[in-house]
Amino acid sequence: MGIPVSVFRQLRSISGKAYVTTEKEELLCYSYDATGISHLPDGVVFPGSETEISRILQLASKEKLIVVPRGTGSGMTGGSVPAKGGLVLVTSRMNKILSIDEENFIIRVQPGVIVSDIHKAVEEKGLFYPPDPSSSSVCTIGGNIGECAGGPRAVKYGVTRDYVLGLRAVLPSGQVIQTGVSTAKGVAGYDLTRLIVGSEGTLAVVTEITLKLLPKPLAVKTMAVLFDSMTKAARTVSGIMKNAIIPRCVEYLDEECLCLIRDHLSFDIAENIKALLIIELDGNPDAVEKDAEQIREFCFSSDALEVMTAQTPAEAQTLWEARKALSPVLYKIAAHKINEDIVVPINKIPEMVEVAQRIQRTSGLRVVSFGHAGDGNIHCNIMYDQSDADACERAKRAVEELFSETLRLGGTITGEHGVGMTKRKFLPDEVGETQINLMRGIKRVFDPLNILNPGKIFE
Repeated sequence: MGIPVSVFRQLRSISGKAYVTTEKEELLCYSYDATGISHLPDGVVFPGSETEISRILQLASKEKLIVVPRGTGSGMTGGSVPAKGGLVLVTSRMNKILSIDEENFIIRVQPGVIVSDIHKAVEEKGLFYPPDPSSSSVCTIGGNIGECAGGPRAVKYGVTRDYVLGLRAVLPSGQVIQTGVSTAKGVAGYDLTRLIVGSEGTLAVVTEITLKLLPKPLAVKTMAVLFDSMTKAARTVSGIMKNAIIPRCVEYLDEECLCLIRDHLSFDIAENIKALLIIELDGNPDAVEKDAEQIREFCFSSDALEVMTAQTPAEAQTLWEARKALSPVLYKIAAHKINEDIVVPINKIPEMVEVAQRIQRTSGLRVVSFGHAGDGNIHCNIMYDQSDADACERAKRAVEELFSETLRLGGTITGEHGVGMTKRKFLPDEVGETQINLMRGIKRVFDPLNILNPGKIFE
């Protein structure tokens, strides 16, 4: 349909000629996310301030123009894909760390700030922002807010929503709201902050975020635990959690993963190794040493073949870099993948591992599993070739079985990627039609014209 010339001119008057485009080459760059799903927008705008975003949304409401908020496009469910065309609103220019309050453990940031830059900035001051998604070196905090991102440290520290004290945001009408507090507590009225966090850009465009910080841990210890069985590794995870020790990370990698990252590791992996746990502890140095020894003993009692401890921060960093490299190197197995971030109760992890292995056998497709085992969040990657119609059908059935089994075990179809486009049809299976109708009602209150990121979460 395109953007009318008069509207295009008004957008340029708001954000500047250099920051609005309808050139096809530019539109292509903002037509897709990490899923590979692509829909061409009608235009792209790069606002530089909250005032600009307010004016853009006022104009969009008047013209009934669809607006799709976007960070760097690293999402895994199509959340920032312009499914119905319209205007993609990119927050990359709003990338300032506004303030760090060391006395009150608070940081204020704009939505375009890269998450790893937040980590670096606060750690230089002896502070700590725990959420650490695998894409932290490229993803924005605004995107993390939209999807309520998690990461390996969630087992001990929780996810993004647990650190968002307050927001500034622009409604589809162009009205600016400020939600939440800058204090440790606050229960005045409905919690609109938590409602917007995880809403996938369907309710408002976030322009400023106030985050809670913690003191930086005095000591960190990273361990690699090797097993000859994925099932043994999975059972060990639930056993560790029962021992009253809460590591900040418990990641697991299956045999397929180990084959892919073997060259990235600083140690050799024998052929009989079928699974790896990465366990990380932090806190008081004496307590960390004591807990590490207890975990070591427990792992050996659970038939671990080897328990190694990183001797330097560089060794630990190498291990984490190998883990974070997994997602892109999966394409060595097949041209395409479906990455599902299911979560099951911790004691159901061994059963879920067996389900994934069964799906691999019955579908004839490679299913690669890794993830945040400490909180039951498993990333099941179904590898296939989109040009093969039969493989596509088998992949589709594999996803359906994976979700069905996840819900049977008391789990959820998404732990940190969100619903977006790819999981939309499965959401009623988990939450039911009554809750879907409540969500639709909330959407209508915030966005009566349905101009803000339509086609996401539900129709």
